[in-house]
Amino acid sequence: MTLPAIQGTRSVPKIAVPRERFELSCGATLLVHRREGAPVTAVRIHIRGGPGLDPVGKEGLAYMAGAFADQGTESKSDEDIAMLLEPEGGAIQGDAMGLSGAVAGSSWGLLLDVLGEVMVSANYPGARVATHLDRLKTRLSVEAEDPRAQGSILFKKLIYGDSHFLGRSAYGSLESASKITPADMRAHREAYWCGKRTVIAVVGDVDPSAVRDHAEKSFAALPAGTPHERVEPTFPPLEPRRASFERERNQVHVSLGHLGIKRSSADYVPLAVMDHVLGTGPGFTNRITQKLRDQMGLAYTVHADIHGSAGLLPGMFRAYIGTSPEHVNTAIDGFLTEMNAIRDEAVPEDELGVAKSYLVGSFSMGFERASRRASYLISAELHGFPADHLERLPAEFAAVTPEDVQRAARAHLRPEACSIALSGPPVKLS
Repeated sequence: MTLPAIQGTRSVPKIAVPRERFELSCGATLLVHRREGAPVTAVRIHIRGGPGLDPVGKEGLAYMAGAFADQGTESKSDEDIAMLLEPEGGAIQGDAMGLSGAVAGSSWGLLLDVLGEVMVSANYPGARVATHLDRLKTRLSVEAEDPRAQGSILFKKLIYGDSHFLGRSAYGSLESASKITPADMRAHREAYWCGKRTVIAVVGDVDPSAVRDHAEKSFAALPAGTPHERVEPTFPPLEPRRASFERERNQVHVSLGHLGIKRSSADYVPLAVMDHVLGTGPGFTNRITQKLRDQMGLAYTVHADIHGSAGLLPGMFRAYIGTSPEHVNTAIDGFLTEMNAIRDEAVPEDELGVAKSYLVGSFSMGFERASRRASYLISAELHGFPADHLERLPAEFAAVTPEDVQRAARAHLRPEACSIALSGPPVKLS
């Protein structure tokens, strides 16, 4: 079923991910979306707090607690877990925000049982964890000399400051990783992996009531704990800052931008459309790619957006390009010119129509995978989206006008306050 076409777009697809919501006895919130005929069942477990719970000096602990949780429990080795799940086409993994997994549709109960056991008794066996820590340290050692990786971290620090977790990598640094032990991971799990901080999303051809009954058993041993209390942070003021990471390379990685918006911003929808005009649409439409790549030949990779990183906390407006040293100032001028242009002049209807058509079409296609739907259920719970939010969103994108884009751009793009991070060979900014 589709909604009528809106000026400047194709017919607008109607996306529906209906869910049933339950509260488990352990305090966890369970969200179930039944998708008839789905061959795969996906589960996502979100643990509130994430990298914000990392102790000073041991940044990356939340990531390691999630990433290494599948290495064994008090009663099962990693091989035991694999032997249970792999014959059913299943696997689990983790990160700083929790655990996730997928399995052949009819084996969803097995997946819940394994995830429940991992939540309660992941024991981070020393030998197995040491192997994975060595791999992570190797990765961090390589990234410590990689201009693109360091440029990205440097830019986050300019926007969020040195003390907030958004200003660093979720998996920490080589120095902090070297201080984290299996005992730290167990302590983190025991302290923070609890029912009142947990949201579980299940998507597949499942009966919601049956999932609830099974989840009650799978997570029965999970302690209720205490709710996560999020403190509203403060960030550095909106003003230009500069930083550089110098290494002899052929290319300079340039990041330019400033603090962005929360997902709850009333201007999220027009800013998402604005991004597709300015810097995230397909290469033949967005202005920054057209100008800096296609017309001026400054780089192959170039993009900009403000809506993509918006969350419970403010995201970033970030424009990025990798270019040769002699073109850095030209590229920066190009970013600022396009930012000012979309603030100063209304986007022509035909250009806006192409951007909206692409956004609406690609947005709906992103919900074909069960894992994407599970992630959406988590987001909907965290942000408090109404039940029909996803059904309405494509039509809201399609209804955005040139005046909406210009107003949102004027309110949220701050070319005069942009910070700049450079990584690569030394460059003097003009």
